[in-house]
Amino acid sequence: MGKSKRVGIVGVGNVGSTVGYSIAMRGLAHEVILCDHKVERAKGMALDMSQSAQAARMSTSVKVAETPAQLIDCDLVVVTAGSPRLPGMNRNDLLIKNAQIMKEVVRDIKTYSPNAIIIPVSNPLDVMVYVALKETGWERSRVVGMSGILDSARMAHYIQEAIFNKHKIEFGGQVRAQVIGGHGDTMVPLPRFTTVAGLPLTDFLDWNEINEIVSKTKNGGAEIVGYLQTGSAYYAPAKATSLMVESILQDKKLVYPCAVMLEGEYAYEDVVSGVPVMLGARGVEQVFAPSLDAEQDRLFAESIRSVRELIDVLNLNKFFETK
Repeated sequence: MGKSKRVGIVGVGNVGSTVGYSIAMRGLAHEVILCDHKVERAKGMALDMSQSAQAARMSTSVKVAETPAQLIDCDLVVVTAGSPRLPGMNRNDLLIKNAQIMKEVVRDIKTYSPNAIIIPVSNPLDVMVYVALKETGWERSRVVGMSGILDSARMAHYIQEAIFNKHKIEFGGQVRAQVIGGHGDTMVPLPRFTTVAGLPLTDFLDWNEINEIVSKTKNGGAEIVGYLQTGSAYYAPAKATSLMVESILQDKKLVYPCAVMLEGEYAYEDVVSGVPVMLGARGVEQVFAPSLDAEQDRLFAESIRSVRELIDVLNLNKFFETK
């Protein structure tokens, strides 16, 4: 692992706890600090994770911050705190409630871990990244949201499923899907940038089948909520987050689609959206803007508009003016 690394996780529900477990099992940090309003539950999880790390012969120690002041000197903080999306609830319903939680959390991070990189996971994701950036005043490289990795994984799943049903061929782990845009109903799956074992997706599926996959991808999270009834997905979101943590802490400089503040990409400013970024020791080390055709450009513009509408709601409610 090299230099000792400390990771904080604020919000230890299903996603946060699974992120912590993944970090411990991979030995990605020497210390993981769990912070949650349910302190006793967090203590139990920390003990369980630390013992799991011993079983895996990893040196990661998992502890609990009983107060935000104990979440100190973290290199990276994952924020999953917030209300989950429940059946019948759209992402807009979460806006004000989760924005307030994010505001309070990042203020504590800025105070006690001023050199950290922040990975927001709470929904509505793109706006939560925007709130974290506005409240910290940090450069965009240090606040990056988990979005496109998860959405791309869902698209890859549906592609693999469709190919197997049609051709009875299994391409486990060889589907490379790409999704950009907001983390919600206006995300923009990019079949043109998607390959299967290095071959174009259209070699395996026709456009009617591909369009069905695009629709399924956009509704992938809602489908899981419908099955679970009591919450939202957590294994795939946690794995997507842990991949980001790994690339940053180990300076791998891998390229993933993530939610980042746009500063001129596609001619957009002061709005957060998912685009491919390189993740390394400094956080977001490079932002890429793959060329889009006319239809993809239109869909991306719609996605940007959707995020701006939520930001406008916060501004109308004077959210950034209140202490």
